[in-house]
Amino acid sequence: MSDRTILSISGDDRVGFLQGLVTNDVTKAAGSIIYTALLTPQGKFIADFFVIGDGDRLLIDVASSHAQTLGQRLMMYRLRAAIKIEQTELTVSRGTGEAPEGALQDPRNPALGWRFYGDSDKSDATDWNEVYVTHMIPRTGIELTEDTYVLEAGFEALSGVDFKKGCFVGQEIVARMKHKTPLKKGLAQVRIEGSAHTGDAITANDKPVGTLHSISGDKGLAYLRFDRATGPMQAGAATLTRLK
Repeated sequence: MSDRTILSISGDDRVGFLQGLVTNDVTKAAGSIIYTALLTPQGKFIADFFVIGDGDRLLIDVASSHAQTLGQRLMMYRLRAAIKIEQTELTVSRGTGEAPEGALQDPRNPALGWRFYGDSDKSDATDWNEVYVTHMIPRTGIELTEDTYVLEAGFEALSGVDFKKGCFVGQEIVARMKHKTPLKKGLAQVRIEGSAHTGDAITANDKPVGTLHSISGDKGLAYLRFDRATGPMQAGAATLTRLK
């Protein structure tokens, strides 16, 4: 799929190098797939991606819009590590029907089906927008932006953070959000009655509550301030209600 880019990290230090940077445990990608993210030292989102253990290399499946940024960041952290970072010609196929041989289960949620890496597209006709909204899956560049804290985007529920793996960039902020206080803001599913659009500001009692993001039918994903999202809210010409 043209919206994904597959990078390769090879070399003896590949696992240790990536392990010290990203939110998930890279050792679990051996012969498998994990979902993870690279953050700023301040704990904010840079890129989310999948890591696949493929023999003597790690494959990085990242949104094409963020591939260059991720590659540059990895090169910045490389220093003297014995690794080589390259872009591959591989493509990723996705589906929720019968999986082709060699496909891997999407680690975020069983409803997201499988991912297959090869030289041809085997994707099926899944309505991904509906799946993402129904199962509260944030997307790069929509719900996941440079202002995002990944715990507010539901990364823990998506198996995207491992709190036992050791240090990673931005860990102190993520750990503090995990253990200090309950989240006061974050991603939520809302019911939409009326006409609304992605990017609409959400208000309640004339006070700002958040922003509406992905929409599918009468449901959407919104970033909300939870203490103000307890009743009817407005976005564009629509009335919104938070779904539990």
